[in-house]
Amino acid sequence: GICSLSILSSGINAEYGGSRSTGTSTTGKQKLTENKFLTRSKGNRFDPTKANFKKCRICRVSTHHPKAHYCQACAYKKSICCMCGKTLMSTKDYKMSST
Repeated sequence: GICSLSILSSGINAEYGGSRSTGTSTTGKQKLTENKFLTRSKGNRFDPTKANFKKCRICRVSTHHPKAHYCQACAYKKSICCMCGKTLMSTKDYKMSST
């Protein structure tokens, strides 16, 4: 089955439409010609030292994502989703290598 967990998909192209205007018109709070590198706030950036990373349920190694339950190595070996643990595919006829 396919994982139906949509934590990582946050609507990246939600406002992409057929009619695109150019110039300095605003869409919400952001201008279209705004330089995000210069205008972003420094306070809301992701800080991996402050994030609460969980431990893997199988090998107890720190996970790669704050909301993941399994590390990438264990998720690959077991062929499960690292976020929810659902089986992605049957690995019966595959040689699954961990190296």
